[in-house]
Amino acid sequence: MGLAAALVRSSFLVNAVYAQVSREHGLTPQQGQLLCVLMAQPYGMSELCSMLGLAKSSLTGLVDRTENNGLVRRENDPRDSRAVRAALTSRGARLADRFYTDACRRIEQLPAGLDAAGRDTLAALLGRVVRDNDGPVVFVEPGHGAAARG
Repeated sequence: MGLAAALVRSSFLVNAVYAQVSREHGLTPQQGQLLCVLMAQPYGMSELCSMLGLAKSSLTGLVDRTENNGLVRRENDPRDSRAVRAALTSRGARLADRFYTDACRRIEQLPAGLDAAGRDTLAALLGRVVRDNDGPVVFVEPGHGAAARG
């Protein structure tokens, strides 16, 4: 299998696991992403558009639906009185933690056929690809602290 096919097919595998875990937690995959991003801190709408790769109208709808479910709230941005930012509610934070833990556990099972050295090599190489391409920080390895989850 060539590099492009391997990367695309692996992204489909991860997305399928992510979608399954989302459904099991009563979320859409996009809501799961939003909750994971907000685990670190509240973010402004422009920042979220950039991080999640969404148009403003799409993000507004996503935040609206997630807010209606009691998982996020809008709050004033202390840096800009005209802006709002999205933050997790206490219910949202609990669900985000359960979702994040479950998703990590299952995604980490995907390379189960590799030995420890192979998994470490895979992580290092994929990490390099993400860093070299300024991939958005929307999901991090468990145990690296809330501040790193931005």
